[in-house]
Amino acid sequence: MSGRVEGKVAFITGAARGQGRSHAVRLAQEGADIIAVDICETLPTVAPLYKGATPADLAETVRQVEALDRRIVASQADVRDFDALSAAFQDGLAQLGRIDIVIANAGVFVFGVQGQDVTEEQWDEVNDINAKGVWHTCKAVIPTLIEQATGGSILLTSSTAGLKGGPNGLAYAASKHAVVGIMRALANELAGHRIRVNSIHPTGVATDMIHNEALYRLFLPAEQNPTREQTAEIFMTTNALPVPWVEPVDVSNAVLFLASEEARYVTGLEMKVDAGFTVKW
Repeated sequence: MSGRVEGKVAFITGAARGQGRSHAVRLAQEGADIIAVDICETLPTVAPLYKGATPADLAETVRQVEALDRRIVASQADVRDFDALSAAFQDGLAQLGRIDIVIANAGVFVFGVQGQDVTEEQWDEVNDINAKGVWHTCKAVIPTLIEQATGGSILLTSSTAGLKGGPNGLAYAASKHAVVGIMRALANELAGHRIRVNSIHPTGVATDMIHNEALYRLFLPAEQNPTREQTAEIFMTTNALPVPWVEPVDVSNAVLFLASEEARYVTGLEMKVDAGFTVKW
């Protein structure tokens, strides 16, 4: 099967690398044009843990989409800044003519401290990006989706941490649970317009967000120089299926299904791509 989103336009935040780039490329492979947004910065609370995306990363997303002979409009914008985000969307809309698929994917992961030790700055930055940024993304596009009167699919990136809380990541878990609340409310509000709203809940995904020394040390504190291979052994114990993590394309394939007409009656769903993480005994 091919052309599953032929002629559609997708707006994707956090599109410079990782899951966001993977979603852009996968949808482009199936015929979609892309409006891509990323802040392309390393943010203060994330800086001690892992590096953020760069303008060069966003340029690589553009290159990969264009290599598939699809159109892409890419901008640097912060999802916390509604005016900047809305302007980036409107620019893409003016160039590509419509919007059909929205993927609120931008997010950050702050980890390694227990709840009482989370700083005000960490709490605000994580929740402003992961929850408020998702709301901003929806707020920017919903009026156009309603005005077009052709339906649509809104996909919100949550996490297994949005269904199952764990230690050393309170701010992240709170933000990802909030995404589920946003999804459920909008699924009800927008159903009459044939706009479907669903959330995606991956287990660990093989991106820079988990493949960094700080996270390896969190899982292997006794190791002086923990390796990816050593960490994989620990990660594998968290999933029911015998894999340590999934690849970005595994999440993108779920995104493609929910964005396509194959899922035309699917809304309000918490789609897990979690290798059995949430059902693990």
